[in-house]
Amino acid sequence: MKLNNSTEQHDILIIGAGPAGAVAAAMLRRRGHQVLVVEREQFPRFSIGESLLPQSMVYLEQAGMLQAVVEHGFQFKNGASFVCGERQTAFDFRDKHSPGWGTTYQVQRADFDHLLAQQAELQGAEIRYRHSVTAVDLDGERPRTQMRDADGRDYTIESRFILDASGFGRVLPRLLDLVRPSGFPLRGACFTHIADGIRDPQFDRNKIRITVHPEHHDVWYWLIPFAHGRCSIGVVAEASFLATIAGDETHRLRTLVMQDPALRVLLQHAEWDTPARAISGYAANVTSLWGKNFALLGNAGEFLDPIFSSGVTIALKSASLATETLSRMLAGESVDWEADYAVPLKNGVNTFRTFVESWYAGGFQKIIFHEQQEPAIRRMISSILAGYAWDLSNPFVSESKRRLTALESICA
Repeated sequence: MKLNNSTEQHDILIIGAGPAGAVAAAMLRRRGHQVLVVEREQFPRFSIGESLLPQSMVYLEQAGMLQAVVEHGFQFKNGASFVCGERQTAFDFRDKHSPGWGTTYQVQRADFDHLLAQQAELQGAEIRYRHSVTAVDLDGERPRTQMRDADGRDYTIESRFILDASGFGRVLPRLLDLVRPSGFPLRGACFTHIADGIRDPQFDRNKIRITVHPEHHDVWYWLIPFAHGRCSIGVVAEASFLATIAGDETHRLRTLVMQDPALRVLLQHAEWDTPARAISGYAANVTSLWGKNFALLGNAGEFLDPIFSSGVTIALKSASLATETLSRMLAGESVDWEADYAVPLKNGVNTFRTFVESWYAGGFQKIIFHEQQEPAIRRMISSILAGYAWDLSNPFVSESKRRLTALESICA
């Protein structure tokens, strides 16, 4: 409903129509709330983060989107394989400690994100594409958000609450000066999509493949197979290392990929038909995940690293926790956003953080490539790699730092 041709009243404003925003919108609509989603881009649009984790399926089911995802025809995924020189190991996510989904999909995010947004619209959420947030005022009883549409017209939205699901755009953290350093070194990623031409009959397209650089254990490659013979290929390293490779992004990526003998053979028939892109300084943190009449979802709040494909899972978990807390609040219940939302979300994020830190330090690589592995411990680790970082029955969740440090010492 518009007021004075320039101010609109809405129940809940969601910034960003990516997975966190779309799933949050659907979950709120299923609880009977009026939702407006504003998105800066026009969908479909390119995005990385293509390898989902099985834990994500729980939240897609909660949002009423699971059938649409299953029927779309995305590449099936049942695990992850790791390669370092002659050493190889693979985790089947169906063989895990935690109950729940053991399979998921590897998706081209342009299609996946657009599908979720369409599903949110089918459930009654309104989505406005190419509408950008220019300012926000949280001082009043209701947040006032200044908007600009695709034609450059300005207008204002008054809402009861704002959920920021703007991803790497981090709209509210930037406007409210909430951004803080992540504590991780400055890393970058260089990536593209290719027609992979893989002819090796032993290659498992149902798993993401993580390859460690032959000389630098903190440099790694992802290879994410899609349906129809395409894949996402990327390399992650500290920005200073990437800068040592001359040429444009495509040349830099191909040069680094060819440095690994196994990838060089695997991709010998590939067609590099899409220019590579790069992103750096993606890891970020914030002073708080919530404040007066707002909460931050997914990457808008914190992003760790792409190594374990945790980004979409964390985004969807945040949507689930936030919408539950918000629905209770709007129903008149007393809620504690720190205890009910931030702390539970951070518990899983911190589990992932422990494993990310161990990966780059080299300890976790020693664990997964160790020749003698205890099956029960392997299933516990498989659960975390499958996204079940909030399952406190898993000792590597409830005591992640202590358990992982002890295991590193044993495997060293």
